[in-house]
Order: sequence, then structure tokens, then C-alpha cells
Amino acid sequence: MNLGGLDPVIHAPKRLMAMAVLANSEYATFQFLKEQLGLTDSDLSKQMSALESAGYVKASKRGRGPGSATTYTMTRQGGRAYRGHRGALYDLLAGDGSARGSDSDRKVSSTPR
Repeated sequence: MNLGGLDPVIHAPKRLMAMAVLANSEYATFQFLKEQLGLTDSDLSKQMSALESAGYVKASKRGRGPGSATTYTMTRQGGRAYRGHRGALYDLLAGDGSARGSDSDRKVSSTPR
């Protein structure tokens, strides 16, 4: 399947929202992301771990225990991936065939169903 520039790591809605927040800020704390995205601790942790494993975000932990804080920043690689993914979405939504592959990659039917 041709994803036409869509990044499967970023494409998941929760990760896409997290990347959008990070693309528009210098950093974001775990608590801020949790509140903005409306996620549970475990769900946000899972989503951010996937982004970190891909090299798209960097986590910095400060302290231990109840007073600890985790801060996330987008890496350069993550910024490039996010901009590329966003561009592919724009192209797809605008109907630009280049984002979905060539015409020969698609089956087109002229008869109504």
C-alpha cells in the first residue's frame, strides 16, 4: 500500500495531536500533554514512547517519585517527519494525486455503484 508520504508512526490520531502540540511549542510537560489531549497517564505514556522510539521526540526526566516531571521536545528528525506528514495530508485532502500514488496505482471505475 502506498501511503503517499504519510508517516505511520505520526498518523495515529493521538500521536498526531501530540506532535502538533510539540511543533508549536519549545517543549511540553507530560501533565500539559495529558490535559490538552485528554488522555490517561498510561495511554499518553504509550503514545510518547512510540514517538520517542521513532526518534521523533526526546524525553527529559527530572526528579523521582511524586514530584518528578517529564518534559518532551520534538527532535529535528521529528520536525522533518511532522512537516512531511502534514504536507502529505494537505495534498491528500486537496485531491493532489501525487500524495496517493500515480493514476496507474488506483483502480478507477466510471460506472456508478
